[in-house]
Amino acid sequence: MEGITFFTLDNDTEEVGSGDYDSTKEPCFREGNAQFNRVFLPTIYTIIFLTGIVGNGLVILVMGYQKKLRGMTDKYRLHLSVADLLFVLTLPFWAVDAVAGWYFGQFMCQAVHVIYTVNLYSSVLLLAFISLDRYLAIVHATNSHRPRKLLAEKVVYGGVWIPALLLTIPDFIFVSVSESEGNYICDSFYPNDLWVAVFQFQQIIVGLILPGIIILSCYCIIISKLSHSKGLQKRKALKTTVILILAFFACWLPYYIGISIDSFILLGIIKQGCVFEDLVHKWISITEALAFFHCCLNPILYAFLGAKFKTSAQHALTSVSRGSSLKILSKGKRGGHSSVSTESESSSFHSS
Repeated sequence: MEGITFFTLDNDTEEVGSGDYDSTKEPCFREGNAQFNRVFLPTIYTIIFLTGIVGNGLVILVMGYQKKLRGMTDKYRLHLSVADLLFVLTLPFWAVDAVAGWYFGQFMCQAVHVIYTVNLYSSVLLLAFISLDRYLAIVHATNSHRPRKLLAEKVVYGGVWIPALLLTIPDFIFVSVSESEGNYICDSFYPNDLWVAVFQFQQIIVGLILPGIIILSCYCIIISKLSHSKGLQKRKALKTTVILILAFFACWLPYYIGISIDSFILLGIIKQGCVFEDLVHKWISITEALAFFHCCLNPILYAFLGAKFKTSAQHALTSVSRGSSLKILSKGKRGGHSSVSTESESSSFHSS
């Protein structure tokens, strides 16, 4: 997976951080890291897969029953749950790959890398859009409904999904399946280490720095605004979003620190030998796997911090159960199908 291991075309057995940008340097081989990953990664991926499937599936189900009552922030978080659900569906493939190698062919190799990239960038870009929405709702409350609606229903596709899809172009070019000593490897194969460093810096800039600037700017202004007002309700509405964003960056920041150090190793700026490089790569493997817990943040924060979400979830699940019962009772009867509306039973998730 991206961020764990990259390969260069001039040496198929050479991993990221195998030395500085001097191609004459002997590569560092990491069999110890490979053994560690065979145990650690499948365990973490299984936990995230089960939690993410149930949590994000529930969020999508509940919001599907609350179409007319969703707030602006909830619309973004629906996008977030869709992106996270798609990603966690790829984790079983990565778990098998960590244990026994890649057995799913070229198409699936590129597909799971593309989904990884889309999720990586769409998640943080959606958080930037949520921050802009909160900024408009709190700082420009009197005349913000129209621009907020425009952002949530139209601009989000051009500002989040299209850029995330465009950033997958390198996956179609460089991701492939290669055989090495009887094992099949699904990864990105770049011409040399310089290419690896460039794409890692791109990931840092687009996935962390630029959205981080937008998010920090919005919330600095929001905090300044709230410090001069007594809007208790607005502060409560802001709490879940702030915790979501802080938790997201807490998940990903250790990983970005790791690939930053690795990029400097590849460029020859840091020269500490194979032991240090092994530690960096183990750090990247651990922190990237733990960063995938961000896929579980959205539903967990909804469940624990959104009191109205619990009620809405009960209404949605009751409606699903009731709808199934009605279908069974009406089976075989012409025109006997009943529709169950949940709008009168539902409550909104959070104030917008």
